Amino acid sequence: MLVHATTVDIVGLGVLILGPPGAGKSDLALRLIADGALLVADDQTDIELRGEELWVTAPAKIAGLIEARGHGIVPVATKRAARLVLAVELAPAPERMPERRSWSLPGSAVQIPLIELAPFEASTPAKLRFVLSQLPAP
Repeated sequence: MLVHATTVDIVGLGVLILGPPGAGKSDLALRLIADGALLVADDQTDIELRGEELWVTAPAKIAGLIEARGHGIVPVATKRAARLVLAVELAPAPERMPERRSWSLPGSAVQIPLIELAPFEASTPAKLRFVLSQLPAP
């Protein structure tokens, strides 16, 4: 299923970045890539259920490319596929102490944790990496 989202791989863990157009999905992904993450897909992500896991890939025509606003579409280091373990919903002012939430592919019972982050805060990449470090091992 094709989802409007950007996806990165951080140390072998797939992170789905959700938000409306212009919310900062690609911007956050570029900052994560600058810190060692690999792009899986920008703006459109194919998600497939494999057993009890969600896997993400890029549509062929956009694989390896990301939009750097103001600079155009640019090639970056990529990973062909990743196991999805976390979803991030971009919000200008996330709750300070949110309830635990989850995200699932429509029609699937598989759920992954969902967090809200402000896309343009300097600490957002660090917060995301911290949350990933706290997830239970598969």
